[in-house]
Amino acid sequence: MKKFAFVFPGQGSQAVGMLDGWGDHPEVLGTLAEASDALGENVGHLIHEGPKELLSLTTNTQPVMLVAGVAAWRVWRSEGGALPSVLAGHSLGEYAALVASGVLTLARAAPLVRFRAIAMQEAVPVGTGAMAAILGMDAQKVIAGCAEAQASFDAGSAEVVEAVNFNDPAQTVIAGSKAAVDKACEVLKANGAKRALLLPVSAPFHSSLMKPAAERLKAELAATEFAPPQIPVINNIDVTVEADADRIRNALYRQAFGPVRWVECVQAIKTHGVDTIVECGPGKVLAGMVKRIDAELTGASMYDPASLADVKTMLA
Repeated sequence: MKKFAFVFPGQGSQAVGMLDGWGDHPEVLGTLAEASDALGENVGHLIHEGPKELLSLTTNTQPVMLVAGVAAWRVWRSEGGALPSVLAGHSLGEYAALVASGVLTLARAAPLVRFRAIAMQEAVPVGTGAMAAILGMDAQKVIAGCAEAQASFDAGSAEVVEAVNFNDPAQTVIAGSKAAVDKACEVLKANGAKRALLLPVSAPFHSSLMKPAAERLKAELAATEFAPPQIPVINNIDVTVEADADRIRNALYRQAFGPVRWVECVQAIKTHGVDTIVECGPGKVLAGMVKRIDAELTGASMYDPASLADVKTMLA
């Protein structure tokens, strides 16, 4: 069998009915029941019925995406799927990777992720922060453009804009205060970016404005039991594999207000001898990024029984 990695998607890949393709698979039903007990609400109903507006609230999106990724993982294992050589997750997806690795139980991870979402939403009032995807520009030029935009404000200004998600060589997401993000979009387009698209999000995730949320999260992480990983997990913030519980906690704390170094994560996955990266959970966003990051790698998605069968065939 080929050496492969599993990666888990984060916020943005959610959709009403995203688990319907699995039907009444017992692993999916069991995962929904476990998460519902942990959160004190019917998670399955929210995922199946929506509405989209409710599912897209950060405080709901983060736990439901965790649940969707873990459900797909459990189906894979129950259907005889082999263990991957390495795991990773994009932003929030790192928590699903840690559950798959055995570091966190779903019963512990779900309330932790819900707390993370609430802290992030409360850190910056809705409408005062923003994020935008910058397309068709080298990451270093995006960083320089953000610095140029921020420097255009008065000295001592609270306006801030930073490069926060390095998704592929030609797609970098920026985040910060609304005025600074708008200014950066203007500067970056003038400097040659193909497009600058404001994202429909409610907070400037992974920017330094999330530091207050991270400080709240730090205490919650300290109170949560972590076990040694059974499968290596490459983290977003340092692009390293950690085995020590306190180092894993610290990486999750810093990830809340630091960049998602996804291009480097995929490159690090390759160093484990992997040639196929499987996106475990709803959507095909991460699978699509794989080829754009490294043409020698193969990306695949697993989100229903048919795609699971395809992945098994691909890896045989």
